[in-house]
Amino acid sequence: MQAKDVVRRVAELALPLCEAAGCTLWDVEFEKEGAQYMLTVTVDREGGVDLDHCETISRALDPLLDAKEFDALPAYTLCVSSAGLARKLKKPSHFEAYLGADVELRFYKPWDGAKSAEGTLVAYDGGRVTVEIGGKQTVFEPGDLADVRLAVRF
Repeated sequence: MQAKDVVRRVAELALPLCEAAGCTLWDVEFEKEGAQYMLTVTVDREGGVDLDHCETISRALDPLLDAKEFDALPAYTLCVSSAGLARKLKKPSHFEAYLGADVELRFYKPWDGAKSAEGTLVAYDGGRVTVEIGGKQTVFEPGDLADVRLAVRF
């Protein structure tokens, strides 16, 4: 099973479990980190996610991952966690929910001499991200951005 198929299938399994726990499924990732594979299920909830929410979802999901369809996967660690304050925006719904929010951009190649920038998320259209930086709106193509996260300010 390819990583994208693992992500799709785990998302299908996790979605009703998240809803039952009063959370929403933010994202699922299956990636190699060093020598270890990580299956990360990221959840969100109005008012915040606490350890009990993560534990409930993890305990419900873990036995479902023992199904035969997952037997060919390499050894991995299951991690259920909150999307957090500096959450990564990946899906169209993520971008749409945070229009007008301050974001931190990280670039594949330097943009205007920098590897990162902060600005206000203005629009999202088919992978193109429009951000206002220093009073000027700039449109970034999907291939320009390594990631987009909510900016955290205290």
